[in-house]
Amino acid sequence: MNSRDTTTHFIKSSYSTGGQGGECVEVAHTADGGRAVRDSKNRDGGLQFYAPEGWAAFVDGVKGGAFTR
Repeated sequence: MNSRDTTTHFIKSSYSTGGQGGECVEVAHTADGGRAVRDSKNRDGGLQFYAPEGWAAFVDGVKGGAFTR
């Protein structure tokens, strides 16, 4: 199995509503424990892949308030 193979279905983020309610991302687990992310309005537009360590750092940043305004 390739590290970029998704092992779960994509799930839309409930926190990704944006100003108009249509700005959503979807996330799936990958074979190496990382995540694949795509735009829910343009599912064929490509994927972004994050290694497990990068995804963990992102989640820690969100939990720590690093991305709040």
